[in-house]
Amino acid sequence: MESNITHRPSAVLTGVSIRTSNQRESEPQGQIPALWEEYFRSGFQERQDLINPHLLYALYTEYESDVNGEYRLLIGHEVDRDHNRGNAAETAYIPEAAYIKFTTQKGPFGQVVLQLWQEIWDYFRTSELKRAYSGDFELYDMRGFDPQNAIVDIYVAIQENR
Repeated sequence: MESNITHRPSAVLTGVSIRTSNQRESEPQGQIPALWEEYFRSGFQERQDLINPHLLYALYTEYESDVNGEYRLLIGHEVDRDHNRGNAAETAYIPEAAYIKFTTQKGPFGQVVLQLWQEIWDYFRTSELKRAYSGDFELYDMRGFDPQNAIVDIYVAIQENR
């Protein structure tokens, strides 16, 4: 598992979202696969108001508590802060924060992303660094994206010592 610490500015995302939990997603009625299907069916990536439309985000935010609580997952793209909020898409914000950037191994994206999240959860069980639970995200570069041979970055917000 490759990782490094970086500071990221805030950003506005728009897309499709659900509210779920890791417990719910470990059961057969998990909602995340259907959310991905909804995103790809929507043609959302063709919108003209997207910033860097080749970058696809899966943002985990509005955490109820920690890894065991509910959260909101939004799959979508960055837009200008002044974008038209009157459209049917949902909006969420990546918070400005310090993040640890983790990178998956190359492989089927569903498999390598889940594997890396499990490694991240293990990492934070013993790390001196603490998760902020303010907003974490997976970042997919869709230029030449091959779902069977993907490399995905996962950014996890951490508490900063002040």
